[in-house]
Amino acid sequence: MYARRRRAYFLLMGGCLVLFVSAWTFVRLLSVEAAVAMCVVAMVIPPVAAMIANRRGPDDRWWDDPSGDPKSDEWWDELDGKRRHED
Repeated sequence: MYARRRRAYFLLMGGCLVLFVSAWTFVRLLSVEAAVAMCVVAMVIPPVAAMIANRRGPDDRWWDDPSGDPKSDEWWDELDGKRRHED
């Protein structure tokens, strides 16, 4: 899962760089409006790429999932108020 998200992130960011560089290298010679439009599209890609890269997969452990260590899980549950510690 992690490798697929990382690959998607790098592909999107690579596309962003290609759009930006090509817009001001040769597209601007043909049409400044097209170059500006390409830059606007390139501006939207990085936040989308970050959302894709940080998306939680079905097999990913989330911050509040049990860790498997009973002592640690009990301690965190007590801190979160999920379970009362009985002494």
